[in-house]
Amino acid sequence: MGQNFGFVKVAAAIPRVEIADCIYNEREIYNQIVEAVRRNVQIIVFPELSITAYTCGDLFGHTLLLEQARKALSLLVEETRDYPILCIVGMPVAAGNCLYNCAVVFQSGKILGVVPKSYLPNYKEFYEERWFTSGISATIDTIELCGDRVPFGTDLLFESAGVVVGVELCEDLWVPIPPSSYLVQQGADIIVNLSATNELIGKHSYLLSLVRQQSARCVAGYVYASAGFGESSTDLVFAGNGLVVENGSILAESKRFSSTPQLVVSEIDVERLRTERRVMTSFAKGAWAHGRDARFIPFVLTDIPLRLTRKVGAFPFVPSDSLVLNERCAEILDIQSSGLAKRLVHTQAQSVVLGISGGLDSTLALLVAVRTLDKLGWNREKIIGVTMPGFGTTGRTYHNAMMLMRSLGITIREISIREACELHFKDINHDISIQDITYENSQARERTQILMDIANQTGGLVIGTGDLSELALGWATYNGDHMSMYAISTSIPKTLVKYLVSWVAENELVGEARDTLIDIVNTPISPELIPADENGEIKQKTEDLVGPYALHDFFLYNMLRFGFSPAKLYFLAQYAFEGVYEPDTIKKWLKIFCRRFFNQQFKRSCLPDGPKVGTVSLSPRGDWRMPSDASSAMWQKECDEL
Repeated sequence: MGQNFGFVKVAAAIPRVEIADCIYNEREIYNQIVEAVRRNVQIIVFPELSITAYTCGDLFGHTLLLEQARKALSLLVEETRDYPILCIVGMPVAAGNCLYNCAVVFQSGKILGVVPKSYLPNYKEFYEERWFTSGISATIDTIELCGDRVPFGTDLLFESAGVVVGVELCEDLWVPIPPSSYLVQQGADIIVNLSATNELIGKHSYLLSLVRQQSARCVAGYVYASAGFGESSTDLVFAGNGLVVENGSILAESKRFSSTPQLVVSEIDVERLRTERRVMTSFAKGAWAHGRDARFIPFVLTDIPLRLTRKVGAFPFVPSDSLVLNERCAEILDIQSSGLAKRLVHTQAQSVVLGISGGLDSTLALLVAVRTLDKLGWNREKIIGVTMPGFGTTGRTYHNAMMLMRSLGITIREISIREACELHFKDINHDISIQDITYENSQARERTQILMDIANQTGGLVIGTGDLSELALGWATYNGDHMSMYAISTSIPKTLVKYLVSWVAENELVGEARDTLIDIVNTPISPELIPADENGEIKQKTEDLVGPYALHDFFLYNMLRFGFSPAKLYFLAQYAFEGVYEPDTIKKWLKIFCRRFFNQQFKRSCLPDGPKVGTVSLSPRGDWRMPSDASSAMWQKECDEL
């Protein structure tokens, strides 16, 4: 899996069919296999009974149809002898005194196995038991097909290069415990489903929910191919549903009701699925309960030149759909507010103390504090917003901080840190003209001391304003802005903070407060610890120093969530940021991310409490437990070799 980073290119094929014309159908299937090979597909699945068509009715009882289906399969297997693609087609297979609705799996001129359908629908418009026997009741484990004796049964899994493929057919998905639930517990990473689902009002939406839910529950890839144009329209219409889904997310889907053949292609990340399963230790327990009784059939997963067709999101923390983003923002703010409310009530706090800089992070913390006190029915004047101008404070951020606090009706305190820092520099014999780390961190610690002491004076809590991205990079002064009494944004990344602030501006505020928030969103990110330039503008821009937060959040999410290596992070980032950042730029900041992430763990090992909001968190009590002296040598070495 290393060469292609665990990606397997799959296709759900929707061929045009002619009912009971096996030769015609074989040509259509063959043509789509050829096209799939041209597109470097490694696994292709066709609809249920695709060699005969699904709607043959009582013709399934005719010897001629069954013989022609076998001849068509033989021709197809022979014609694709030089194609190393794994193919799964549907056809009726007679064995002894029974007829089975089957998936036939073949590759490079050889039939690898035959999987019969387990659950036969026999209600409303379906009456498959009229012709077929359930694979569950089969008493044989091999059959004679196309001159060879091949494995037969519902217990087959197809394995190659660490990738395991399981098969189920249509109705199998609709039962309370689908066969795929057992197959994944025995090792299947990808489930293929050969289907012939007819269209009804509302059924497509329900089907999507089934496929997404099953792939998520199984932490698996799911390739679904359903019958389309050409099937009988006597009573039913088949729209041709092709889906490629990974762990609940749709990667690609067909255009329904098309009269032309379709090939739905995408890449399933098996490495990502395996990581999810290893982290979710309860997943493996199901395998122990049900035993490992599957038969593993080897196939060859061919090496391909990998070019991703699936979308790689540049902002994994931020939903691309505006409706989902709106819902996400509202939910996150509710989580933050609820966590803070509990802490305030529990500690019987008389005040809430925040440092307000006019930047994004402190603004978000203030907005959450306001929502929390409103939720509790407390007077907003219990919020003490402290602005602490220093050597790098600009007029823009100072003005925004004051305007925001006034418009929200909180208590305002202004305490300059200049004189205290100058005295401190004198005490420690530091030349104030040397604007080094001592110069910067002294200001951060002075501000934190002021906030802590005011909280003591007023019987309150200092609310932290730092975020997840800063914690990942260690971009916080140890025992300075790194410390608080409750850190409400500790699991919110920088790329999401501005959307949360914008959401409040658009949905909850009007007038001056709203205008101020919009300007804060548009202000460059800066710690403002270095004096402004000659025009009074921000001189010290964080992203110039530590790198683009868009890249760092991308690295953070994919490394922590899925355990990806630097090489895979670099590979994916080139897709996500194509046209935005050059490969050399991505590589530069990836090396810095890896170095800082390891070297700054000591700051995360003593974090204050704060609510988990998303699937990625760096809490030392929960999601991320790493020694502060863990070596980054292997990660750095891989970065150097990119």
